[in-house]
Amino acid sequence: MLIIGATLEPVAPLEVSANRWVAASTSRKPIAPDADSPELVDRKVRSLLNKLSMEKFDSISDQIITWANKSENEKDGRTLIQVIRLVFDKATDSDEAAWSEMYAGLCWMMMVTISPEVQDDGIRNTDGKPIAGGQLVRKHLLTRCQEDFERGWFAKETTATAVAAANNKKGEENLYSDQYCAAQKAKRQGLGLIKFIGELFKFQMLTERVMHGCVKKLLGNVENPEEEEIESLCQLLRTVGQQLDVPKARAHMDVYFARMKELRKDLNVSPRMQFMLQDVIELRERRWVGRGCVSAPTTIAADHEAVTILVLLRL
Repeated sequence: MLIIGATLEPVAPLEVSANRWVAASTSRKPIAPDADSPELVDRKVRSLLNKLSMEKFDSISDQIITWANKSENEKDGRTLIQVIRLVFDKATDSDEAAWSEMYAGLCWMMMVTISPEVQDDGIRNTDGKPIAGGQLVRKHLLTRCQEDFERGWFAKETTATAVAAANNKKGEENLYSDQYCAAQKAKRQGLGLIKFIGELFKFQMLTERVMHGCVKKLLGNVENPEEEEIESLCQLLRTVGQQLDVPKARAHMDVYFARMKELRKDLNVSPRMQFMLQDVIELRERRWVGRGCVSAPTTIAADHEAVTILVLLRL
């Protein structure tokens, strides 16, 4: 207890110890980032992709393409490949499915505006010349789509293991198992991939031949179709069915839908998948006009304009 008027002894100042603890953030010396380092490209492009929206599409996409153009001074196009990988991963993320059209538009902008000086000496055309510019962007996107699709995006073994493990558990424990969550994440990413592939086709970055190949592969498992295959098929046809259902391909579409009608009656197909197939079948019967069409992402200005029009109509 402090006594008033008491004399206090002088206290020696604290001495700085040689082995004192110092926060790592203050001890690190600032390092100037290398303009060509993959770490810097990764950080900057990820930041731009997080800011991308319909309202800021033009300005953000220009900045992303500027980073892709860093490959002008490279012989292997490594920076372009890195940018495409980041865009692709973002577009196929399970939380970004509603914005697939926007990311496909970004890829199209990249294809038509990329510098023709960007090339990859390891990828050559039939004449033996390196593929450059927009053709190189399209080539990398097509390769990535094909690799992810052929890899079996839904990871059958992981899904089967998760289902088996879930069946051995009681209550809601199976909903929180690591295997089950991993399988569900792979499924959502697979559906995101399918939708993104469809949007790339609508921008004419993928061919009708590729789309028909995807549909045939998803319908190929006749004896015991996986739920992931059926759900992906329905997702793909909802996205590009109208564009594929043209007179020259009508015979192929008729075969697809005849098979889908058989699956709808298959006892091995779950009721949920049967209803999903029925919805797509009815969608074609309505000439691809949905019952309650979900509007595509729009800008804030467009939303304000729509609200203003509605207000004026009510006056």
